[in-house]
Amino acid sequence: MIAIDTIPLDKAVYCFELDDVLYPRQDYVLQVYYLFAQFVEFTEGRPPANDLALFMKDTYLRHGEEQLFARVQERFGLAPKYEENLNRLLANAHLPLKLLLFAEIERFLQALFEKEKKIAILTKGNPVEQLNKIKHIAWGALEAHKEALRVYFVDELKYRGYDPIDYVAKEFDTTKDKIFYTNDK
Repeated sequence: MIAIDTIPLDKAVYCFELDDVLYPRQDYVLQVYYLFAQFVEFTEGRPPANDLALFMKDTYLRHGEEQLFARVQERFGLAPKYEENLNRLLANAHLPLKLLLFAEIERFLQALFEKEKKIAILTKGNPVEQLNKIKHIAWGALEAHKEALRVYFVDELKYRGYDPIDYVAKEFDTTKDKIFYTNDK
C-alpha cells in the first residue's frame, strides 16, 4: 500500500489504481478461488472443494497468479475447459464477502472528499473484472461519495490512442501537473 504521507495535498485530481492500492487484490482472488473450488466439486464430484481451494490459495501466495491453473491442472487433473470457467469467475464473480478498503486509504479518501478534491480510479486490466471489484467494495464512510468517483481504464484509453493522464486532465478540465496518480502498492 502507498505511504499516505508521501501524497501531495495541492493537487486538484487524485487518481488511484484499484488492486493493492485501494484494497488488497488477494481478498478478491482468494474468494474467487473458493467459488471456483465449490463449482468444480459440484460439477465433477471431486476434488473436495476445500482441498482445491487450499491448494489454489497456497499456490497463489507462493507463486502468484501466473501458471496457477496449470499447477491446479497438474495436481488435480482438471480438464482444460475449467480454465475458462475460472477466468469467467475472475471477471464476474458474485463474492460472498465485501472487499475492504485499506483503512488508511479510506481515511485519506474521506479527507480528500471533504476538501472537495476530485477522485478517480485509473486502473489496468479487464474492465469487466475491475468494475466487478468496485461493485464488491465496502465503501464504508465513503458510500455517500461513491457516485462522485470516476473510473477510467488504462488499457482501453491506450487502445483508443489516448494518454491516460492527458485524458483524465481533459475530463476534469485541468492540467497534468494538477493530477496525482499512483499505481504503486
